[in-house]
Amino acid sequence: MKKLLFQFDTDTHPSVFDTVVAYDGGADHVIGHGGLTPENITALVEGTIFTRAPKDKKNTAIFVGGSDMIAGQALFVAVQKHFFPGFQVSVMLDSNGSNTTAAAAIAKLASSGVLAGKKAVVLAGTGPVGQRAAAMLAMEGAEVSLTARKMERAVQACDNMKARFGVNLTPVEAFDNEARAKAIEHANIVFATGAAGVELLSADQWQHNTHIEMMADANATPPLGIGGTDVMDKGNLRNDKIIWGAIGFGSLKLALHRACIAKLFEDNKQVFDAENIFALAKEMA
Repeated sequence: MKKLLFQFDTDTHPSVFDTVVAYDGGADHVIGHGGLTPENITALVEGTIFTRAPKDKKNTAIFVGGSDMIAGQALFVAVQKHFFPGFQVSVMLDSNGSNTTAAAAIAKLASSGVLAGKKAVVLAGTGPVGQRAAAMLAMEGAEVSLTARKMERAVQACDNMKARFGVNLTPVEAFDNEARAKAIEHANIVFATGAAGVELLSADQWQHNTHIEMMADANATPPLGIGGTDVMDKGNLRNDKIIWGAIGFGSLKLALHRACIAKLFEDNKQVFDAENIFALAKEMA
């Protein structure tokens, strides 16, 4: 029996990246649907849960994606509301790669040093990866600040993660590189999660900071988010700091994404969101 993965995307066009990784993760067929909301998925979900016998339902799964993490979270919850005993399929949430990318990066940082009790700053952290990464750092016991160009956006992101994970994050307004350098002045851990091709810190703004122990950068497009690092850094020491580049931890991100897809087909009751994706990432790291 074919393993069918239904890609429920909140964007108009389902992500090509997610489709490719789904096939690499073991799906026989990936069927993408775009523009989905909690209001228009009823027939689609019912199509996944009513078609196969109980013993065969493990061969059908749903992947929720799209660029908007909040919309994805709402869709993820709405999908599961249509399930009832004997009629459910496995489901995974990874809007904009938020769970797998953040989990891989924080797992690599955790494998390189102690996170608990450390001061961590997530730069430009209002996007899906930044918010999830900040939450994961907090769940590991770090004292986490999250920066944004405007304070209201930082506050909203922190409130989002408080509502979802129960973690306390500190919002920080940091409009430019100089403000971001001040935000990391006493940080032990720095994770840059800004837009592709935007430098958030220059090399001289972090290289002489004696507090910093570890840094990671999710940007793979030049110029990098953290100047003076390399996209291929895999726990490399630079200026006595452990550095992880986007490609450096990206291999774990892809392996983690594929592993989660494979696990969706182990039975029909898998539910993959940040917590268990992060737990698997730490095992794999």
